Amino acid sequence: MNVYVQRYLPFIDYLAEVLGKDTEIVLHDIKDMDCSVVAIRNNHISGRNVGAPATNLVLKIIKEGKHNNLDFLSNYRGISESGKTLKSSTYFIRNEKHSIVGMLCINIDTEKFVRFKDYLETIIAIPEKVDDSRVVERFSSSVAELAFDSIRNVIGNAGIPSGRMSQEEKIKIVQELYDNGVFLLKGTISEIAKQLATSEATIYRYLNKIKKGK
Repeated sequence: MNVYVQRYLPFIDYLAEVLGKDTEIVLHDIKDMDCSVVAIRNNHISGRNVGAPATNLVLKIIKEGKHNNLDFLSNYRGISESGKTLKSSTYFIRNEKHSIVGMLCINIDTEKFVRFKDYLETIIAIPEKVDDSRVVERFSSSVAELAFDSIRNVIGNAGIPSGRMSQEEKIKIVQELYDNGVFLLKGTISEIAKQLATSEATIYRYLNKIKKGK
């Protein structure tokens, strides 16, 4: 485990004790994206265990490198593998070079509070606007599930069956998966090839074309 990440291990039990059973505390070491979860408490909330892979948000943050001036992301929407909505926040753990080496994450199961809020709203009728542009993070308990979920969402958003996609449309799909950091996970090439009804060699060819265009 990275020494900078290891320093945060005492906080895992501390935060779990303070925040209670409705709050999941997770420590990520991004050295290995395929099993980045190195400590977790109250894991009944997301269904993950130690050794679970990085989330789609973690992959995207590391791939894009757009958060160099931020210490944390707070109060965004998380989605568990079972579809439960969570209130999530992530603190970036950095080394002496200010590079992100790990993340300390807090995921709050707000289900009971939402039910209570809904009850109150029937009485006081306070309208609430939903901001669909906010970050959405999906939690998966395995590399295969994370890869499949990411691929399925990107291809599903295209609105075109893979068998009817043109080469340009397939390259666009691969480009989006590449930009989202999906290729940082092992074994995704074969799954993407299967979902796009093409060969692994073709996916590698698309990737080379995308990288050359960068």
